Amino acid sequence: MDITTILGIVLGFAGIIAGFLLEGGHLGSLAALSPVLIVILGTMGATVVGIPLNELKKLPQWFKIAFANQSFGVEKAYYTLVRFAEKARQEGLLSLEQELETIEDKFTRQGMQLVIDGTDPEITRNILESNIAVLENRHKIGIGFFEAAGGYSPTLGIIGTVMGLVHVLGNMTDPESLSSSIAAAFIATLYGVCLANLVYLPLAAKLKIKNQIEVQTMEMILDGIISIQSGENPSILKEKLKTHLGYIPESKTPEELV
Repeated sequence: MDITTILGIVLGFAGIIAGFLLEGGHLGSLAALSPVLIVILGTMGATVVGIPLNELKKLPQWFKIAFANQSFGVEKAYYTLVRFAEKARQEGLLSLEQELETIEDKFTRQGMQLVIDGTDPEITRNILESNIAVLENRHKIGIGFFEAAGGYSPTLGIIGTVMGLVHVLGNMTDPESLSSSIAAAFIATLYGVCLANLVYLPLAAKLKIKNQIEVQTMEMILDGIISIQSGENPSILKEKLKTHLGYIPESKTPEELV
């Protein structure tokens, strides 16, 4: 699990609840069911309207990406490309064909297969760049879902509060309970704002960051593959890939590079 996602949400709600209790509030007043239904179901309903059904089926996957700890294999891709560059320099590009089965990453395997097949470098670049663009567009749908939910949630909270106030003002026969009823009506706004700023928008931000990391990894692989195809010196390839990594990787033994 991605502990930062869980820890952030827990800390956010803990801070709000702790502050609420310090101000003299009671947890029982937050347990009203109607505001929860109005805000959560209303927000989901409004968000679902803008998402096609075939994309909506990916909702569990979007949550999984946000909450799961992922390894994008940046260093592994670096060492693989360096090893391939050295082998291609010594034995030629065709010698890499037997190495394809050892590549787990589909993007790297596809790119290297294009190189081995003698595809024009410009066509190779265009195909791989198209794959990156498709990935980004696919991720944008999930990001957009949570951003939309973050926009609708506070509005649904206000709607819940207005509905509560309408009910209060329509039943003013008991003035003593008026203040508590008005306070309860604003619970919906509290839920709407909290869910937007502690759940939906942070999840969208997490998906954006993970998308950026994955795209940067693929761009590094793309540069490495094109460099191998053009027959660049492995030393130059290393320096080029380090600019994508942003740091100098530790040296590995030949056994560790496999």
